[in-house]
Amino acid sequence: MDVRVISELDPAAEREWDALVAATPGSDVNQLSAWARVRATLGYTARHVTIREEGHLVAGAQLLLRTAAGPAGLAYLPSGPVVAPAAADRERVVARLAETLAGWANPVRPLFVQPPDDGEDVSAALLARGFRRSSAGVAPAGTLRLDLAVPEETLRAGLGRRLRYWTGKWADRGVVVRRGDERDVALLGDLMAHTARHQGYQPLPPAYVEAFHRELAPTGHAVLFVGEVHGRPVAADLLTGCGGVIKGRLGGFDRSGPAGKLSVPGAMRWAAIRWARDEGYRWFDFGGIDAGMLADLAAGRTDREESWPGADRAKLSFGGVPYAYPPAVEQLSPPARWALDGATRSAAGRRLLAVATERLRGARPRHAVPPQQK
Repeated sequence: MDVRVISELDPAAEREWDALVAATPGSDVNQLSAWARVRATLGYTARHVTIREEGHLVAGAQLLLRTAAGPAGLAYLPSGPVVAPAAADRERVVARLAETLAGWANPVRPLFVQPPDDGEDVSAALLARGFRRSSAGVAPAGTLRLDLAVPEETLRAGLGRRLRYWTGKWADRGVVVRRGDERDVALLGDLMAHTARHQGYQPLPPAYVEAFHRELAPTGHAVLFVGEVHGRPVAADLLTGCGGVIKGRLGGFDRSGPAGKLSVPGAMRWAAIRWARDEGYRWFDFGGIDAGMLADLAAGRTDREESWPGADRAKLSFGGVPYAYPPAVEQLSPPARWALDGATRSAAGRRLLAVATERLRGARPRHAVPPQQK
């Protein structure tokens, strides 16, 4: 078994890596080489860990590094490592990956890992090597997922009553959903800005949104939908697809005027669900929900519904079920652990931690805690 850490993939190795990620069920676009180029607009660089068996690439990880985050920066592994189903001995491969990752962090450079969908064994292997469950909130704890391996009528029957009503009314009210392209990226940015102003935070930088579409859409890993009312674009939804899962990522809505009462975002999401099913995707992932809401749903509690974020409550109307991601883990030096633990014990510390987390993701919230995360 050949394990290597690579500073920069050559073109052939990059194609081989991307093919592995795309072919692995449950993988995510944030392990594609294109994602590293997207995150480069926010100051990240990438390193790769690769594992080969008899010359064949069977596993690896794309780590994202950010030097501006501290004395020696930080390392973040989203939706990784990736292990091919064809790996002869997954347990041994995961063990070697965990050993390599455990050696990556150092006293001044923390490492945060969010394993992929099938990564419970990855979390366990890292916990056994000195990592701990992460409380930094670098990724959602879970989401809502919709099973697309059913007839369209079954999906329609699973919609909330209001949405089912609207599926027969949108056309009569002038609501049309179309596929977008590169000419609509600026529109997406403008609509994201509308949503940001309404909710009280600053949107992602335009360069990031442009890179997101430019790097992922040409290979079919991103798709854009635009919602119009009587020919006027009022909503946009950018989703990513990889490993059999289509996932909501970026969106915006101008709710001014008549559009605010026509549930146009619902029309876009319903169109995206139908499209994803026709394209052969297995799951529709609504892009993460509040951790407290996830815990309540998993426990069968609905009496706390009013405390759930409104945007997350709206996702329930499509019939998805709660899905917990494998636990994120982190490796920090003792001083960093003390500082993080101290921050989580006070309201002020939690607000500062929320700001730091959002900035690492790329957002620049205007308030200490974005409204959708309260």
